[in-house]
Amino acid sequence: MNYSFKISEELNGLRLDKALVLLLKDKSRSYLLSLIDEGKCLVNGKIAKASLKVKISDEVSIEIPEPKPLEIKSENIPLDIIYEDDDILIINKPQGLVVHPSLGHYEGTLVNAILHHCNTLSGINGVMRPGIIHRIDKETSGLLCIAKNDHAHKFLSEQLKEHTMKREYYALCKGLIKENNGIINLPIGRNKNDRKKMGVDRENGKEAITYFKVEERFKNHTLISCKLKTGRTHQIRVHLSYIGYPIEGDKLYSKRANKVYNEGQLLHAYRLTLIHPTTKKEMTFQAPLPDYFIKVIEELKNN
Repeated sequence: MNYSFKISEELNGLRLDKALVLLLKDKSRSYLLSLIDEGKCLVNGKIAKASLKVKISDEVSIEIPEPKPLEIKSENIPLDIIYEDDDILIINKPQGLVVHPSLGHYEGTLVNAILHHCNTLSGINGVMRPGIIHRIDKETSGLLCIAKNDHAHKFLSEQLKEHTMKREYYALCKGLIKENNGIINLPIGRNKNDRKKMGVDRENGKEAITYFKVEERFKNHTLISCKLKTGRTHQIRVHLSYIGYPIEGDKLYSKRANKVYNEGQLLHAYRLTLIHPTTKKEMTFQAPLPDYFIKVIEELKNN
């Protein structure tokens, strides 16, 4: 479907991508950026870049493809549903479950499970990630929010962008953290030597801020709670590893042996706070620590 607009005075001087966000309020900025990058947006008949400053009376047209039918099959995988209504679905994801399919890996993911459970999902993130607002790593457990329609997806994505969606985690770190609380403010980017990893990159990395508070200290470990201001890939894992307190069980970012747990990082998204897309009321959801996480803590207490 093609959309055409004439730039008004109130949009004069804005970047093309920002102007389109205001013109197409049901589409996310990231989605519109992808269409611009694909050459599907014209300004005065010419392919334009996202950074172009639009002017009064510019003719802007953009081609928005029809949603592709989902090619990912639904699977009857049990879900731990914390909350559900017509707009959102809050899931407590278990450790070991991949959030969305990837090339060559189309089965056994959270997306396969929610396709079986839901009749409708937001299509903004495309075929492979229907309804997915944010993600957590395969070996991280805890709360995720799924959008069941495009309005909810757009509204919740804006909260992520503006850092008003609050995500809180528990992490069991190796070593004894002396400070009772602190802020880790270190930019994160793709690791230049290993594309599977992220790392602190002071030159080209994106802003990444993690707040932490010590909950309990053991002989050689510290249990902390973390709050994210930003949501970079592997953010908590990278930050804690960089300052010398990697997460127990983390095989990617810990050089030290995982002596008390070796099945994946002991990182759990335990609390999620958001503004509901329809009622506009603040809602907070909580998920208790998994049994294996509790067992490790009890063992550390006993020792």
